[in-house]
Amino acid sequence: MTQIKLKRIYEDPESSDGYRVFVDRLWPRGMKKEAVHYDLWAKDVTPSPEIREWFHQAPAERWNEFTALYQKELSGSDAVKQFVEEIKKYPVVTLLYAAKSPDHNHALILKEYLEHVI
Repeated sequence: MTQIKLKRIYEDPESSDGYRVFVDRLWPRGMKKEAVHYDLWAKDVTPSPEIREWFHQAPAERWNEFTALYQKELSGSDAVKQFVEEIKKYPVVTLLYAAKSPDHNHALILKEYLEHVI
């Protein structure tokens, strides 16, 4: 069984992170790709630009609806099925995200989804 962890991309890598996957569609401003340790950039498992942009206009108020919309996208995505097959090979997978909020970000939703399908 694969253990899924979450971590902001700005935090230092640790050996306990296992397979490190960056799960944002856009690269974070001010960070050089070569300065970040990650094993995979999984752009295709992120929320669609439409719901991401809509959510960012009012995150606290739109959290529940965003969660439902993103879960629907995840359940219908072939890219997510391929991603699940890829990460099942590893005992520990850390999802890296750039969002400032630890309580309202898509990586939380993705983690919960993955824990149910792995």
